[in-house]
Amino acid sequence: MKHPNNPFTRAIRNGEKQIGLWVSMASDVSADIVASSGYDWVVIDMEHSPNTIPTVVTQLSVFDNSGTTPLVRPDWNDTVKVKRLLDIGAPGLLFPMVQSVEEAEAAVRATRYPPRGVRGVAGATRATRYGRCKDYFERVEEETTVIVQLETKQALDQAEEIAAVDGVHGVFFGPADIAADMGFLGKPMSKEVWDLILPTAAKLANKGVRCGTLVLDSAKAAELLRGDFTFVACGLDSALLARSVDQLLADVKSGI
Repeated sequence: MKHPNNPFTRAIRNGEKQIGLWVSMASDVSADIVASSGYDWVVIDMEHSPNTIPTVVTQLSVFDNSGTTPLVRPDWNDTVKVKRLLDIGAPGLLFPMVQSVEEAEAAVRATRYPPRGVRGVAGATRATRYGRCKDYFERVEEETTVIVQLETKQALDQAEEIAAVDGVHGVFFGPADIAADMGFLGKPMSKEVWDLILPTAAKLANKGVRCGTLVLDSAKAAELLRGDFTFVACGLDSALLARSVDQLLADVKSGI
């Protein structure tokens, strides 16, 4: 048995536009609904959802052979958590709140075996198909996506240096936290916020850096993908459910 290719790593390396979705409901059933939709990638979120290692395992299984690459966002840039997520077969990680070159380097090291990193070695894990995947150790570094998330003005000021860290495949702008850092809490789509994000993304894109983000607006997502962004998540599963049930109720009430 061979280590599977990671289509998302290859796609963003080649500059192919990738449409994603946030998966935050900690449910294999809701993940299964998403898995049949045809998104290029999703993020199974552990930072702002009740996901745990066991719930992430079941959701990763749902996306096997779906054509959608499931990245996982750990709740922090934590070496132990990263080790456990990689051992259960996460094909890529989105590291939250990376503030410096040193933190980006630590994130990469956590995904690498010695001597290039600090990841502990285990053989019979889900990632290795319990020892059946004979080329895992040779190929995992090449296949694992590492994305670092920039969420403050401090991080944006160091964006070029952070993006240049060896092993980082792309940077992800977190508009909600950037907005909060700028004094626009709860207003991630403010002009002032994007007046900071867009020029930074343009500078990075000119250097060949792949940029991504999450917006809850399909038109904005398409606009960003037409521009300097390579991978954009255009929705959040829980928000989509909330909007849908609210709209359905409103539609029925309006017809009574």
